[in-house]
Amino acid sequence: MLKTYRKARVLGGVFAVASMLALGAAAKAAYPERPITMVVNFGPGGVTDLMARALASGMEKNLKQTIVVQNKPGALGTLGPAHVAKQSPDGYTVAIVSASVVTTTPHLMDISIKPEDLIHVAGFGKNRYGIVVHADSEFKNVSDLVEAAKGSQSVFFGSPSTPNSLIFFDLGRKTGGKFELISYKAGPEASLALLSRQVAVIAANPPDVISHLNAGKLRLIASGSAERWREFPNVPTLREAGYDVSVEAWAGVAVPANTPPEVIDRLQESIEGALEMPEVQEKIRQVGADPMFMAGKEYTQYLLDEREKTGAIIKDAGIPRIK
Repeated sequence: MLKTYRKARVLGGVFAVASMLALGAAAKAAYPERPITMVVNFGPGGVTDLMARALASGMEKNLKQTIVVQNKPGALGTLGPAHVAKQSPDGYTVAIVSASVVTTTPHLMDISIKPEDLIHVAGFGKNRYGIVVHADSEFKNVSDLVEAAKGSQSVFFGSPSTPNSLIFFDLGRKTGGKFELISYKAGPEASLALLSRQVAVIAANPPDVISHLNAGKLRLIASGSAERWREFPNVPTLREAGYDVSVEAWAGVAVPANTPPEVIDRLQESIEGALEMPEVQEKIRQVGADPMFMAGKEYTQYLLDEREKTGAIIKDAGIPRIK
């Protein structure tokens, strides 16, 4: 009788442990059990915001949960990520982080977020850049532009942000050309400045110039990104034109440090799945970006490498820190 009782107790303990393991596995597999908040680091209606909302629509289908998008712009895009870094590391608050938050902004100003505060889940798309001139410009190609910049006077360019400006700073650094920046608050303002000939050239994102290009008021003379613009496939990239210059501006998804690996894996899976959906791809392309997937570990290393490259460009260009 005693042996039977002991055997029953042992079996009961085994079943209890097995049940606990099963419940734990079920709990992990259940993620997400409630809506997820996605914090976008720029304001509503911009390229980053629209890319994020397109991604969220696909992730919702994959995760079978609602994703609530919140905008927290400010401090050159660092305010939103800094907010998310302080949230519970449970996968229910995620950040949209523009690559510039890691690669560029730390070289320009003191920021409240450190690389170790977030884990990058995946990159999900890239903005495109292009060298654009007035339709009547004397610059028919990049070589004309560079030769002019090597002359006695600088070529003035318009730009709404640091990534756009880096194209000209790097081009000048590598060719000896002199390019001087005229800053604008937004891409459309820079486009209007070019239309009114206040500047000779701009580094533009597609949404800000497509209508003017199609109307024949402006001309694209080179893509400043690694790929040609799909809207103008006959226009070469800067590298194809013989200049080793290319600026990339990825957007990615990140979570607070110490988020469980299984949650990160599930989010990465949902991002990749969303980017395979034709409707998500089209929404991202419509705002002038390219839907692309880069897994978390690879994306993190990419950001660190780009941070070093960008730092060198900013230093050589003599761009002062913001105080």
